[in-house]
Amino acid sequence: MIALPTPPTLSEPSTMVKTSYLVGEQADMLHRGSDTTWLRGASHDFDSFVADRVGVRQRWRVPSELFWFTSGEYYIGSLVIRHQLTSDEGGGHIGYHVVYPWQRQGHATRMLQDALVKCSALGIENALLTIAPENTASLTVMRRHGGIADGVNDEGDLRFWIKTLAAS
Repeated sequence: MIALPTPPTLSEPSTMVKTSYLVGEQADMLHRGSDTTWLRGASHDFDSFVADRVGVRQRWRVPSELFWFTSGEYYIGSLVIRHQLTSDEGGGHIGYHVVYPWQRQGHATRMLQDALVKCSALGIENALLTIAPENTASLTVMRRHGGIADGVNDEGDLRFWIKTLAAS
């Protein structure tokens, strides 16, 4: 296992992790059998790719922020916080993924913990997460944070509410 230079943190997307981002996302996509062609554009103009991902943006018709989980030049994963839910509550407040080479090392648990703090700062008292039923790793992470089941969304994903610090 690679020793990280510092504990990973959520931060704005940055060109500092270009190689690690591209390699990590490619490894993750290949591991899942997914299309990697989108990485070609990112690799040709990474500065613009990053600039398009910084700050609060309208995504899914709601204000959202993208964060990367990094340690020095190492990209570990990404996380999105929707500042409000979409009308169908399809994706919840928080979405995250850890790229394949860094999975099963506790990073997702830390990412969700940090995301709940950010949600609290936005005044979100209960954050909605939606998880595919077969995603046992995310279900474990959610349970570590006390998620409360709330049925299934229109896409067949399980819904869970997690209290943030704002609820205290």
